[in-house]
Amino acid sequence: MGLLTIGTFAKASRLSPKALRLYDELGLLTPARVDPVTGYRLYAPEQLDQARLVAWLRRLGMPLARIQHVCTLAAEPAAREIRTFWAEVEADTAARRDLATFLIDHLSWKDPEMSPTTQPLHIRYAALSDAGLVRESNQDTAYAGTRLLAVADGYGGQGAPASAAAVDALKHLETDSIPAGNLLNALEDAIGQAQQAVRGAGADDAGTTLTAMLWTGSQLALVHIGDSRVYLLRDGELFQITHDHTMVQSMIDEGRLTPEEAASHPQRALLIRALGAGADSTPDMRLHDARPGDRYLLCSDGLPTTVPTEAIHRTLSEPTTPEQTAHTLITLANTAGGPDNVSCVVADVVEGER
Repeated sequence: MGLLTIGTFAKASRLSPKALRLYDELGLLTPARVDPVTGYRLYAPEQLDQARLVAWLRRLGMPLARIQHVCTLAAEPAAREIRTFWAEVEADTAARRDLATFLIDHLSWKDPEMSPTTQPLHIRYAALSDAGLVRESNQDTAYAGTRLLAVADGYGGQGAPASAAAVDALKHLETDSIPAGNLLNALEDAIGQAQQAVRGAGADDAGTTLTAMLWTGSQLALVHIGDSRVYLLRDGELFQITHDHTMVQSMIDEGRLTPEEAASHPQRALLIRALGAGADSTPDMRLHDARPGDRYLLCSDGLPTTVPTEAIHRTLSEPTTPEQTAHTLITLANTAGGPDNVSCVVADVVEGER
């Protein structure tokens, strides 16, 4: 088969002639030959595979610069790059979906016809922290109050002051009157204050994770940076509602590691987001509608790295108080060797007056 005209090539590749001209100018898809007299672009049949790949990647919404990089790769690394891109798209979509849900709920609650008619909700809570059996000091900070629940896991030479400073920076949310429409902005501002507080409290190598929830009376607003976690027990099922900001979790997301391989990976504790000097402090933020009977667990990574998920699920399912539950979870971690500090905040959503 000879060279194909731009019209024939466009039809076969599902790209428009206009797009092909642009991709030629960008060096993304250069014609096999350009007629020196007419200027017509001519393409080789073997260029169709690359052109079709470009068309598919554009349908995914991948930027042209990134498509150009993918087209330089062999099949396996190209597949990894596409997987990485799609994981980023899904994370961004999830964040925007949460924001859309918040805005819909916020506007709906302004409508008197949609005001809640159920009994008022409140939370019962407890916070416990333990150094474990191996570490000489406790760099975790756990806090639970009438509105704020928080866990921070410090690292570095000044990890304890860093985690304490991060939580302290959020405590004003306990008493501040925050309009519903300004809730996420207030949380974002608080994270900025926490980042400044951590920088002021620690050395250059110090930092902390921060996972917190703010009770609004019907919802829990979540802000999360690092690898501390939030679990939700609802109707007997256990859900992890945070995503670890670690190197190994990003490799799992990209399909480069299995969860089983990640558990023993030498860099399993390496954070890609945290509060501290030089760290990416971009938080995950979302809102969760609360239901009577919900039980939330906020914990530092010292719990899930030593206690199996099944044991956490079983303990949270027991009809014990938040304080008893937190104590049992810490005991389980220490019974398993207690290699790390461990902190637990347990909160139950209940109906009725206080």
